Amino acid sequence: MIGSLYTGISGLKANAMAMSIIGDNIANVNTTAFKCGRALFSTMLNQSLKGYNESEVGRGVQFSGSSPLWQQGTLENTESGTDLAISGRGFFMVQDESGANYYTRAGQFHFDRNGNLVTPGSLAVQGYELALDGTAGAITDINIPDESTTTPNATTLFSINFNLDSGAEAGDEYTTTLITYDSLGNEIPLTITFTKTATANQWDWEADTSATGAHVTTGSGTITFDDDGTLLTGSDPTITLTFTNGAATPQDITWDLYDDAGVTNGDVTGYASSSSATFQTQDGYPSGTLKSIVVDKDGIINGSYSNGQIIPLFQIALADFPSYWGLAKMENNLYTQTFASGQAMIGTAGNGRMGSINSKALETSNVDLTSEFVKMITTQRAYQANSKVITTTDEILSELINIKR
Repeated sequence: MIGSLYTGISGLKANAMAMSIIGDNIANVNTTAFKCGRALFSTMLNQSLKGYNESEVGRGVQFSGSSPLWQQGTLENTESGTDLAISGRGFFMVQDESGANYYTRAGQFHFDRNGNLVTPGSLAVQGYELALDGTAGAITDINIPDESTTTPNATTLFSINFNLDSGAEAGDEYTTTLITYDSLGNEIPLTITFTKTATANQWDWEADTSATGAHVTTGSGTITFDDDGTLLTGSDPTITLTFTNGAATPQDITWDLYDDAGVTNGDVTGYASSSSATFQTQDGYPSGTLKSIVVDKDGIINGSYSNGQIIPLFQIALADFPSYWGLAKMENNLYTQTFASGQAMIGTAGNGRMGSINSKALETSNVDLTSEFVKMITTQRAYQANSKVITTTDEILSELINIKR
């Protein structure tokens, strides 16, 4: 009879713990990337009355722990470019000042005054620094100072789409100018003058510049069209500039006049219409200051600069685990790896089993309030029923005591 008291008490304890978990779920219904927990119960050691199964009596229930439900929460759009959400598997990797690693699905990040991308708890988000050619370095704190600048890039290649009038007379000229850059980022206007020769469908060209301290040392040639106005095959010419302003010299610039193997590309013509240039492009640019950042689905943080350049700066690191259920839950939406979770597998979004990254979005809590209210009612009833076991057992014991009297 005393055993039923302990059985009832075990039920009270277990259901009290279950109610704590339900309360925690409801409290975190608006917590970013919160994972709903569920109570796990197990039977307690049976009491054997006669040594065989039919005579075993249960001794109650015990609370075995809490298990998170790892279903992904809904992704909610935000206005901040540093709000990030993972669609699929993976965790953001963050690090404290001591170098200890933690993992989180909550992507409420921001840049601190030192340019570090951090969590609300000031843990540094980890990623791979990218070189200009896209090569990734070692994992490190993501640091992009607000005053970040790009170095200038000297022009090495340019192209122009243009038409030269097939009806032009010998000696007629057409001039077009495009802006190129030296190694210091100075603008170097490059003027190309086309002069019609006495030969049918043939033009001489010569490059020059009006920039102070800059001179064209090599830059002239001839282009020829067939009777249909198609540019005849040839090789891309090179224009060489020298400088006295401290810029790297000489500077060779290739004119992308022909496609591969000298084939004409149809963008340069000699038709019977006015000479004109319709499009220009070149690969140089001056220095620029950071205006904004954009994170793509692969977790690459691209810097947008005042000179119009978009440069990949970092790629966010993601971590995956053999068993999410083995992770140790910490405060501030953090997890740490354990023996049960297995070793963290570090990578990037879109590789292997890793999910993709959504910018200007946050993963919401996966708590279902309707389900939690139902569990609250059933847990409350279970608690009441177990308390009834105790009071009923107490009444029976009182009757036994009264029999003795």
